[in-house]
Amino acid sequence: MHYLLPLLFRLCSLVLIVLALFSCQSQQTTVEPVQTKQTGFDPLKFVDPFIGTDGKGKTYPGATVPYGRVQLSPNNGRNGWDWISGYFYPDNVIAGFAHQHLSGTGAGDLYDILFMPVTLPTQEKVLDDILGRPVVHSKFSHAQEEASPGYYKVHLLDYDIDVELTSALRTGAQRYTFNDTKKTAHIRLDLGYSRNWDDTVASEIEVIDPFTIQGYRLSTGWAKDQRVYFYTRFSQAIDTHELVEDKNDTLGLFSFNSSEKKQIEVMTAISSVSIENAKENFHADISPSDTFETIKGKAQRAWRKQLGKIQVSASDDNMIQFYTALYHASLAPRIFSDVNGEYKGPDGNIHKMNGKRRYSFFSLWDTFRALHPWNTLYAPETNAEMMHSLMAHYDVTGLLPVWNFQGNETNMMMGYHAVPVLVDAYLKGTVNLSGERLLEAAIASATQENFGIGSYQSIGYVPYEETKWNVSKTLEYAFDDWAIHRLAAALNKKTIAEKFRLRSLNYHQHFDLESGFMRAKSRNGEFRVPFDPLAYRPVEDYCEANAWQYTFFVPHDVKGLISLYGSNDKFTDKLDEMFSIEQAENALPEWISGYIGQYVHGNEPAHHVPYLYQYVGQSHKTQALVRKIMDTLYSTEPDGLCGNEDAGQMSAWYLFSALGFYPVDPVSGEYVLGSPEINKAIWQLDNGNTLHISAKHQSAKNVYVKSVRFNGEKLQGISISHSQLMQGGQLEFEMSDKPYEN
Repeated sequence: MHYLLPLLFRLCSLVLIVLALFSCQSQQTTVEPVQTKQTGFDPLKFVDPFIGTDGKGKTYPGATVPYGRVQLSPNNGRNGWDWISGYFYPDNVIAGFAHQHLSGTGAGDLYDILFMPVTLPTQEKVLDDILGRPVVHSKFSHAQEEASPGYYKVHLLDYDIDVELTSALRTGAQRYTFNDTKKTAHIRLDLGYSRNWDDTVASEIEVIDPFTIQGYRLSTGWAKDQRVYFYTRFSQAIDTHELVEDKNDTLGLFSFNSSEKKQIEVMTAISSVSIENAKENFHADISPSDTFETIKGKAQRAWRKQLGKIQVSASDDNMIQFYTALYHASLAPRIFSDVNGEYKGPDGNIHKMNGKRRYSFFSLWDTFRALHPWNTLYAPETNAEMMHSLMAHYDVTGLLPVWNFQGNETNMMMGYHAVPVLVDAYLKGTVNLSGERLLEAAIASATQENFGIGSYQSIGYVPYEETKWNVSKTLEYAFDDWAIHRLAAALNKKTIAEKFRLRSLNYHQHFDLESGFMRAKSRNGEFRVPFDPLAYRPVEDYCEANAWQYTFFVPHDVKGLISLYGSNDKFTDKLDEMFSIEQAENALPEWISGYIGQYVHGNEPAHHVPYLYQYVGQSHKTQALVRKIMDTLYSTEPDGLCGNEDAGQMSAWYLFSALGFYPVDPVSGEYVLGSPEINKAIWQLDNGNTLHISAKHQSAKNVYVKSVRFNGEKLQGISISHSQLMQGGQLEFEMSDKPYEN
């Protein structure tokens, strides 16, 4: 755990109440939510933004607000897999502080509008050969670094400068404290910094007056048409400045009299449309009386509101894990439109959202599984705006987005997973959309000819001669078709509903009874040989997975999948094998991490699999597994995420599972029961109802569920519905150290 956390808990010890658990069997310390006179419950005490910044997590520790347009965070200055978020915990240098960052992705981009305070005399220093160009940087120590929601601070050792970061919705605020006032204070603005990830098309810095600069950076990379316009105000007048152009990149060096004022505040708003819009965003976020402290206070209040809807009681570590997961699940998708509603659309033109905010950064291949279902429970109004953003993309392109990023369609990954996300929100009644229009958009994406969908429609599967990831594409298209079936049935479109119900059974095409795996097929219907279910490469019939992880991807028809094996026992045996057969390769791909046997939690395709034991009457195996995953593959250390955060999916899995249920089929409106890791939760639902969740006798030893009651009635099945949870009331788990069969 980061060094600050023990300190925080010591500081909060006067207000922490240590409770005994419900049973004398338990020896686990329970932490009640921190209470303060000013704010009531304070979830910020339990959030550690450093979790996920080491290992595979790829998160950033900097300052933002819930779903914020700005992610103001430090950059180490290196290029590579470990630095996708701009910051990697094992590093010891900082090259600046940029206004846009990624949260747990597998590809790199952004890091735009990078400021770095320095004192002169100094000289540029080359970090390493990977970077390939000189960058001003400074060493730093984690002992002089801290982070909490909406705030980040670090001491730059080389220059004796304290840097603090906070954020408004579309504006980042920095405060530099120059401790050595004998040296000249400089602030460097590098518009070419992120060219290590993408190519600058054009850039400009313009000095408007002694306190104000503005400009833009246009680039192409993962986001093929990325436009970042900025407007910056300094709290102190610029003494002198120098602007240098290097090809398409622009560098600015601004000098200040640090003896006149020890601290300089820098506030920067951004836009995808224009400098004028960035200026308008600035004035919408920052009033003339605002200082760094007032902006920080607003950011913290926004986070208390976002995280404070649910008050959890759990062990020390589980409190930190839960609220940090809730924090990470509130970072994406994020707002992309300006205060006037304008944004750069996927066609390159400027569009406007009327009365709603436009969101971008939709990592749908990851987030359709749990993040968006979580949002329908926890943030339904925000999720509804996101749904309108997905439909706005359709209005412009004629297709729903696959992986929308900075107003671009990247076509990263696969599937038409905007469909289940939209259908789930629509069927739960959380978004005001025309069902007819939604069905039209869903069918448009499902009947295109690209990405193997043409073959999928004509022969019922994607043949391996056509494309890699062919098995995965068929299975995921089949699930998306199930979502279309559900929508059409709700609209009483019987013919369409039946057509897509039959298409949702296309997973049968890949099942090989002899091996018990989903296997790649040629166009003439023959399975690919040779076949190794453990292999990830060189053949890639499965997306970032092997045959084990994708064979069970039939979340919409688990009973149908079981029937292919012939009996519950044979299906159970196959599941047991998955969790017991070791990984075969010595050098696994980067995206295979956090595994139990062939189950890989560090990537998404198998996230639902531990819950499948519920369907064969072996609930105790689900309960033991989900607790093992939470206990061993999540932690409070900087490497506490066993795989890429993937824009909130890893955290959403934890949130659901810690509360005791999970959406195996994300469009069913049902949550399959598991084993809660929290002791109590009081959840203020957005509809005004209150949901109380309790786990009697819950402990590290008592992972098995003896019974589950909802409002006094014993639940008879393996799930609880969305509509039941939204009623509020009491969801009560009784835990035991002995397995009980449902």
